[in-house]
Amino acid sequence: MNQRCTVLSAAALLLSLSGCVLPGISMRNDYSALPPIQTFADDIHDIMMPAEMEWDRARSMTIKTESFHGGVWHYSGKVETMSLKDYMLNAMQDSKWKLVGEAASSDIMFAFVKPHKTCMMVISEGDFRNRTHLTLYVTIDKTAAVKLNPFGEPATPLIPPQKQAAPPTEQQAVQPLDDLSY
Repeated sequence: MNQRCTVLSAAALLLSLSGCVLPGISMRNDYSALPPIQTFADDIHDIMMPAEMEWDRARSMTIKTESFHGGVWHYSGKVETMSLKDYMLNAMQDSKWKLVGEAASSDIMFAFVKPHKTCMMVISEGDFRNRTHLTLYVTIDKTAAVKLNPFGEPATPLIPPQKQAAPPTEQQAVQPLDDLSY
């Protein structure tokens, strides 16, 4: 009997340490209260995307040169259109983007700017699979940030330097009091 109790105790201890439980009883932690992990649009670290949005490679394209970085990024996910709108507005403003335009019809469009950057986004209603679409049109002028022209050369000022005016002559500087009439 003693040996049987020891085996049962050892088995119970082993089951409790291995995480096994009786069928139908779940020991999972509830992670529903945790916020979703946010991601970035491509490698642009000042445009946050909600975790529910998935990148669609087939509908996206990007270009990177020495002077320019930009492209079109398309995402879709099972989110409500107005919820996505609110999220994107807040995320962009938190990342110091300035909202410069907004339009709405069946789609919602926003235009944002930062020094040397622009981002236009279009949020489209869900499709037959109940997925909402988000398309980003981003341009980043890398040369403007370091004061180079698009050819990588030092930028010249657009306004020519002003000519210094010649000092006034004695005749221009002195005006007789007779000529003043009130």
